[in-house]
Amino acid sequence: MANTLIAFFSRADENYFGGAIRYVKVGNTELVVNLMKEIISADSFKIEMKKPYSPVYMTCIDEAKEDLRKNRRPELVSYPDNIDEYDTVILAYPNYWGTMPMAVVTFLEKFDFNGKTILPLCTNEGSGMGASERDIGKYTSGADIRKGLSITGSRAADSKADVKKWFEKNGII
Repeated sequence: MANTLIAFFSRADENYFGGAIRYVKVGNTELVVNLMKEIISADSFKIEMKKPYSPVYMTCIDEAKEDLRKNRRPELVSYPDNIDEYDTVILAYPNYWGTMPMAVVTFLEKFDFNGKTILPLCTNEGSGMGASERDIGKYTSGADIRKGLSITGSRAADSKADVKKWFEKNGII
């Protein structure tokens, strides 16, 4: 088993791309995760909500905003049995309202991250990492949270070089 886990939340269906909404079969974050798996040997876990957000983009963002506003913890489909064997967790997610989706918070609160290194990666259309790096720290006491990588969603499929450089900078490769 690899000592690196890629835990990610990604959403397909309607997505926002530089001013336009279009349908995608694979979410931008998952596209980047697939590139990661070409670069490094790591286990991966997709964070999935039992009741997913709407496939309609405008409805989805309203639902995500409501979860954030009410500090909700969406129920997840499953969890890894444990994360004890992992030294590094690459945490990948889209930027939802300036931070990570609340489903990622549900995931983080399930485990003890003390002594682990967390590498955050955030896909977005120009809003960058937002407050997500700081927010991760609220739920992962004792973790070494590294500087995250912001990937523009509309460039996700072409981000392999950026991901590789980030991995090199963080000693992953």
